[in-house]
Amino acid sequence: MDETGLDQAALLLLSLGEEEAAEVFKFLSPKEVQKIGEIMAKTKNVTRDKVESVLGEFVEAAEMQTVVGMNSDEFIRSVLNKALGADKANLLLDRILQGHDVTGIEGLKWVDASSVAELIKGEHPQIIASILVHLERDHASEVLEFLPPRLRNDVVLRIATLDGIQPTALQELNDVLGKVLSSSDKLKKTPLGGVRAAAEILNFCGAARESSILDAVREQDAELAQKIIDEMFTFDNLIDIDDRSIQLLLREIQSESLIVALKGSKQDLRDKIFKNMSQRAGELLREDLEAKGPVKVSEVEAEQKEILKIARRLAEEGQIALGGKGDEAYV
Repeated sequence: MDETGLDQAALLLLSLGEEEAAEVFKFLSPKEVQKIGEIMAKTKNVTRDKVESVLGEFVEAAEMQTVVGMNSDEFIRSVLNKALGADKANLLLDRILQGHDVTGIEGLKWVDASSVAELIKGEHPQIIASILVHLERDHASEVLEFLPPRLRNDVVLRIATLDGIQPTALQELNDVLGKVLSSSDKLKKTPLGGVRAAAEILNFCGAARESSILDAVREQDAELAQKIIDEMFTFDNLIDIDDRSIQLLLREIQSESLIVALKGSKQDLRDKIFKNMSQRAGELLREDLEAKGPVKVSEVEAEQKEILKIARRLAEEGQIALGGKGDEAYV
């Protein structure tokens, strides 16, 4: 949900009675409750026209909805049982409904990071890794902060090499969290974890903590550490850094390299690049991009990686700040 949607949701809930708003909150995720609650607390002196506009949009959207799709799990379960019998139906249901409420971990998303860490720190690192990949990335990063250093490093290593959750691991999560799992021996592993998950979690750690963890992973597997680093800040993430940093970065990049790299970029990133150039330079870059013929994906990726190397060097020198670093600062 974008910021406009959050603002409208907050205003809608404020327009409802307490009981009705409370019922709506039951269907929201922890992060949605937090974000909308914060906006509701800050909302003051809203005009009648604004309220009527939001209510009008809601009524219009509600009228477009149908009952199709509601309680679909139970419908599928009932139909397959009647058509195929319980045994055959269960074989298919494991595949069709895979991942629906099987982790027993949803409740942890409402618990503060220190409490989660206290609950899981005595468990095997593989179990902890399996738990963290189910949490929001920033939440998981906070939990890592409360774990002992050696355990923290081991957990991130395991997250990066995790390619799925096996039924036995899900059962251990059930034992740890005291939840009832709706799985069976036939349950296929849920695709969670991996290098991207580890990178996204580390993106929310401070630079010092991130460096310490990566050093520990590098000692175990240098190639894996580099893969995590490559995923931690991608070319498209340049959209998230401030204009001053973009301008400093552009001074270090050769024009031809930038043209090739932008061939594989999104329009919003291109617009940000153009905005941080002189009008004349921006016009020339646009013309060069349009005139540039097809470029191999491998060539685009190679140039993007070179630009990212420059960005990381400038960040290490303290000249620019990359997004997502909790304690990143200019020096």
